[in-house]
Amino acid sequence: MSTLSNTPYSALEVGQTASFEKSVEERDIQLFAAMSGDRNPVHLDAEFAAGTPFKERIAHGMFSGALISAAVACTLPGPGTIYLGQTMKFTRPVKLGDTLTVRLEILEKLPKNRVRIATRVFNQNDEQVVDGEAEVLAPRRDETVELKELPPITIG
Repeated sequence: MSTLSNTPYSALEVGQTASFEKSVEERDIQLFAAMSGDRNPVHLDAEFAAGTPFKERIAHGMFSGALISAAVACTLPGPGTIYLGQTMKFTRPVKLGDTLTVRLEILEKLPKNRVRIATRVFNQNDEQVVDGEAEVLAPRRDETVELKELPPITIG
């Protein structure tokens, strides 16, 4: 079983960075549509998407948002972090097959263990696809947690 460790508020430093990477696969789009209920045909129907300005299917914008959440929860500050807010500006479409990298940077340490974090997402060509900022409640103490195994997931 794998583990994750966090960085508590006291150890966070302005300018500190971390990243998280994931490729966008067909299964991700199907699962995200099923989980969110967002069945917009621009994400699921190639024929429909061909008639849009994108000319092909694109990933849900909030899929990138979910990756930002994963980056904050799993890398910086990590396990025990609580989201307080998130802003996002979508700057480019995300296409199936893209490899996304979330880049986090600590911008400011606020009172009461709150932290402002730059949350930027880039594709495999280093083109920014999301620009954003999160405010989180950082963990108070060092912690290492074991990751639970996910059950098999079927779409049906």
